[in-house]
Amino acid sequence: MTLDSYDTRILAELQADARLSLAELGRRVHLSQPAVAERVRKLEAGGVISGYRATVNLGALGYGIRALVRVGRTEYPRMLKLIGDTPEIVNAWNVTGEDSWVLEIAVTDVAHLDAVVSQMCLLAVTSTSIILKTLREHQVMLPPSKEPRP
Repeated sequence: MTLDSYDTRILAELQADARLSLAELGRRVHLSQPAVAERVRKLEAGGVISGYRATVNLGALGYGIRALVRVGRTEYPRMLKLIGDTPEIVNAWNVTGEDSWVLEIAVTDVAHLDAVVSQMCLLAVTSTSIILKTLREHQVMLPPSKEPRP
């Protein structure tokens, strides 16, 4: 799907605030509400916009620790079951390299962290890193520039 400057501006605005009304979105990108609605519909139909969600502050929910857990080689079906059965897993990536999986988990405290990681240790070797600070999350992404990088 080819995107023009209006589509790119619509994507930037919706990634910054997906709750914008179509009227406000139109004002921000200088298009009428029907024109914006049609462009958003096409971006959704083309798979460029794949969904909308609320971003939740995990700390405010009581999850005081977030961690990344690298999981070594393991049986794919067993790992899928563990991911499905573990609500503390916020994100799961099947990756290349030494590890098979990188999991982001959210837990209440160190004892909870130990309990969750212990279940993963039954499947494979793990390595856990507690996230101390988040410097960037949910970066607004736009189509890559066609101009060469310096």
